Parts: sequence; structure tokens; C-alpha cells
Amino acid sequence: MQYSSLDDFLARGQAHLAKGPIALVFAEDQVELGSTLRHHLDAGFKALAIFAPAHFKLPADVEARVARVTYDVTGGDSYIAAVNAVIKATAGQWLYYCFNAEYLFYPFIETRSIGEMLAFHTEERRDAMLSYVVDVYAGDLDAHPNAVHLEDAHMDKSGYYALARSDPANHNHPKERQLDFFGGLRWRYEEHIPAPRRKIDRIALFRCKDGLELRADHTFNDEEYNTYACPWHNNLTAAVVSFRTAKALKSNPGSMFDIKTFKWHNSTQFEWHSRQLLDLGLMEPGQWF
Repeated sequence: MQYSSLDDFLARGQAHLAKGPIALVFAEDQVELGSTLRHHLDAGFKALAIFAPAHFKLPADVEARVARVTYDVTGGDSYIAAVNAVIKATAGQWLYYCFNAEYLFYPFIETRSIGEMLAFHTEERRDAMLSYVVDVYAGDLDAHPNAVHLEDAHMDKSGYYALARSDPANHNHPKERQLDFFGGLRWRYEEHIPAPRRKIDRIALFRCKDGLELRADHTFNDEEYNTYACPWHNNLTAAVVSFRTAKALKSNPGSMFDIKTFKWHNSTQFEWHSRQLLDLGLMEPGQWF
């Protein structure tokens, strides 16, 4: 199904918004559009909407399975405005958002659907899930100059850290159960990354409700949504495996010529399996079994 605009999608796309979990994919370019959509369809999302310019091409095998919304984040349309508009239309539903060449992983995704995982998370009285954006990059930039290649994907196996998140409204005391997370390419190449964009935490999965709004730093106006766990025990977290930073660093004239390779002594081949992310501490299984 195709929609000419966000307003058209909200007016005529009720069937796509009636039952969650719902995935929103924002296309910044045409790199790995097909694999991104297939990955999230395979995870079991009940509906998937792709927000892309009209001239972007979708593979035939996925085009019939997704809602296509004409929306150009490359030309100034804000993904934040789109997410917030969908939130208002889908109170009570679980929502997920990402960009092309990004892939959601959660504990045991190989055998558990997104619906099963969120049912468990809901039973733990959680309405949001912290996700780490884990940078991946092609190992051979001569062969893959845009830094994207699924079979040659590498990631950093160390170099991740967290800092207390201060609360300006409370004399800059640390916020309860909130941290700012850093690492990956945004940490190693921070001279090329604006300071507000260096964090790797994102509340990528959340349950919509009236008055909820996504903010520019990937957090929400409800502070409980921004916590990594409940007060009683650890909760599930997820990872968004992302070529987005590598792709940007190799397409930005200010950085593309300075980077000959992203590999360093802490690089390792990405295995495309949740076990690797769990072993590296980049996802938390909580009480999940």
C-alpha cells in the first residue's frame, strides 16, 4: 500500500496502525533498504511502514508486505515529527523506529518473535526498552567504499562506557536509572561527530500513549521511558546494529579522506547473532528465559 504523505498515511492507513508491534523505517538513502525491511519483517512485526522519497526503489519481494509513505528525511522532513505523529495515532501499541542499514537485535531473536519478547517485557511493567546503537562497518573500505557490506561487517568488541545523566532541573544531580552511553565509531571519531550526537543509547522500542513525545536526543518527555531498568531488577535491553555512522563518516567530505579503515585492534567480525552481543554486554537478558 502506498501513501502520498504522512498525513495521507495517518488518514487512510488505520489498518497498518491497528495492531502492534509496528516498525517505522526511515530511508536516508537506498543502501540496504531490502535487507533492513526483510530483517524486521522476519522478526515478526505486525506492520512495517517505510518512509522514503518517491524515487527510492524497493525490492519486489518486500514492496507488497510494507506500507510505503512518501517522506523525505534527506530533504528536511524530520523523522521526529513523523514518529510523534504516529504515536498520537497508535496509543497502546508498541512502536519501533530505525533507519535503513540498521537491524534490531534482542536476546534470542533467532527463536523468539518480537511479539513474544514484548509480551514478556510488558508483564514486567515496562513501557519502553533501552537499545544500544552498535556501529558496524565494512572491514575492507577499498572494496566497499561506502563502508557497508553485510558479509564483511565488523564491530568494536570493547571501548563502550556510560556516564551519569545529569538533571538540570535538580541542580545537575544524576537522574535515577538513566545513563548516557558512548562507544563505537562515534567515540573513536568524535572529532567528526557533533557532541549532541555522540551518545549511542536510543529508546527504540516503546509503548505509545497520549502525550508521549520523542525528543531530538532519542529520549522521551516521560522520564520513566528513558530508564534502563525498573527499580527492582535488571530488564531486557536490545541493540540496533547500525551501518549509519560508518556510512556517514565515509560520505562526509570532512572525514571521508581521513579514514582509510575503521578496523583497529579491538575490531571483530560481526556474526549476525544475538549471542555475540550478549557475550559482549551490549544487550541485557534481564529475567528473560
